[in-house]
Amino acid sequence: MTRFVHLTDLHISHPDLNDPHLQSDTPATLRHVVEVINAMEPQPDFVVASGDLTNQGDRESYELVRDILAPLQAPLVMALGNHDKRTGFNAVFAPGLADAPYFHDAPYGGLHVITLDSSVPGKVAGALNDAQFAFLEAALARHSELAKLLVIHHPPRLDAEALAWGSLDTASTERLAEMLSGQRVAGILSGHVHVNRVSHWHGIPVVISNGLHSTVDLTETRDLRVVEGTGFGLCEWRESGLSVSFAPLTPVARELTRIDRARLKSFD
Repeated sequence: MTRFVHLTDLHISHPDLNDPHLQSDTPATLRHVVEVINAMEPQPDFVVASGDLTNQGDRESYELVRDILAPLQAPLVMALGNHDKRTGFNAVFAPGLADAPYFHDAPYGGLHVITLDSSVPGKVAGALNDAQFAFLEAALARHSELAKLLVIHHPPRLDAEALAWGSLDTASTERLAEMLSGQRVAGILSGHVHVNRVSHWHGIPVVISNGLHSTVDLTETRDLRVVEGTGFGLCEWRESGLSVSFAPLTPVARELTRIDRARLKSFD
């Protein structure tokens, strides 16, 4: 079994920015997440941060992301989202790329993780360019013994009637579906829309968590109502498939009772 943690939408802003668009204390939340993950036993095989690492895309905020994540014990996989800016991110995490897209792949545990860059400068919606599809085609042929796990900040477009900004564009979605057809794909990890959701898209689980900034009230069907709430995904990959549990962080839940491990193991 491969265990991993799915973080998304960190939305870190350096305090010097006095960011008026920051809806919660995201640096404090990320520091807490690192403590929580480091306390896990056993440790996850890896941690994914699937985009919107910062809120404004400035270098100082990426340096803060780097510093907060530095104590993380598990390997870290990062992707870029629409709030990210390639020049700022690359200056800190990928020197030499300048303003080029950030995409990469590597095996972790029992999975081959392929990360694409769906950010489009100046746009809220996402897309994948020709170079990334060429990279994906080549990556799918590597590590053939391992199932593929894709990390893409914008989820595929599931509903033609939905607002276009909430996903990859239609052309990228259709091309991605064609390329993944017949492949052994464990799942796609995304973010962007600040909800806890698992969708099945052409038989592939698309996993989103509400992230570390805020969440969206799904019962409000007219407007976009943003409410407090952060969390992350606890993921387990077995040969039988992918399991995901969503772990809330804030608001902090009041403990009602606790059943110790010895008693739990005594239950039939």
